[in-house]
Formats: sequence, structure tokens, C-alpha cells
Amino acid sequence: MSRIGKMPVTVPAGVEVAMNSAEISVKGSLGSLVVNQNTLVKVENNAGTISFVPVDESREANAMSGTMRQLVNNMVQGVSKGFEKKLTLIGVGYKAAAQGAKLNLNVGYSHPVDIQMPAGIKVETPTPTEVIIKGADRQRVGQIASEIRAVRPPEPYKGKGIRYSDEKVVIKETKKK
Repeated sequence: MSRIGKMPVTVPAGVEVAMNSAEISVKGSLGSLVVNQNTLVKVENNAGTISFVPVDESREANAMSGTMRQLVNNMVQGVSKGFEKKLTLIGVGYKAAAQGAKLNLNVGYSHPVDIQMPAGIKVETPTPTEVIIKGADRQRVGQIASEIRAVRPPEPYKGKGIRYSDEKVVIKETKKK
């Protein structure tokens, strides 16, 4: 059995988990999330802990038990604490400004780039060169951060561009004559 799938998910106080035959829904202070149930995994709720057991001994059921466990764990963490990604803008004149549910980027193009945030995702700019994306759904937070980074990915010679705050960019050496 999957090592991740063996571990039960503990539900903290203030988080509500509802299950039926088709889906698992989790509600908390930061919102509510839903994931479809898989037929290869049997989900059991026992007084504050959720356990995931493969239906049979197949490889797919074993793998899916770990996947379902991690999806539900991310949902429980998301509605209780939330997830965030930090991006840094490096370059002369590069700046970002959050205006409600819209992010305005000036990153060296002849025009500003506006990115509309989907529902459930908040964006903040504590300084003009920092962007913080927050939300309850881990996958959506990471996807939006990736889309913002793709506007101007870091280039390898000077390192200019948008990068994750913990990302290391390897700078190439320029050609010598």
C-alpha cells in the first residue's frame, strides 16, 4: 500500500468534511472545496480522521489511494490555513500593482500586462517588486503563479524577469572574443 495513502488526514476544529458517493467537500474559514471520489479508493470518516483504503490490490488503486489522500489533505489545509506563492520582479523599471482582483505588470514591454484573478484567489503587492498570491486551492494558486511568471520568465544572462522568491537562476557567461 502507498506510504502516503496509509497516513490518515486529521481534520482540525472549524473544518467540516462532507462525503457522498460522488464527491468529498471540505468547508472552512477560507472557503469550500470539492473533489470527485475515485471508485478505486474507499474513504472512511472516523471522528475527525479520514482514512483512504484501496478497493483491491491493483497498482492503480494503490497509487490512487495516495493521490486522494494528498488531495483531501491539501483541501483541509487550504480551507484552514490557505496557500501562498511569492514572486519577485528583477529588472530596472519592473513593477507590479494589485488593483482589486487585477494585477498590473510593467515588465519591459511597450504596454502594461493586466492579469485578471479568478474567484478565490487574492493578490497582494507589498512592494512594487513583490507579488503574493493567496488562496485555498493549492493547484489554482500554483497555476496562477506559473502564468504570472510566464509573462516574463527569468533570462539566463542578466537574470531579469519574474521569478519565484526561492528560485535560483543560474547566470550564463557571455561569449568572449
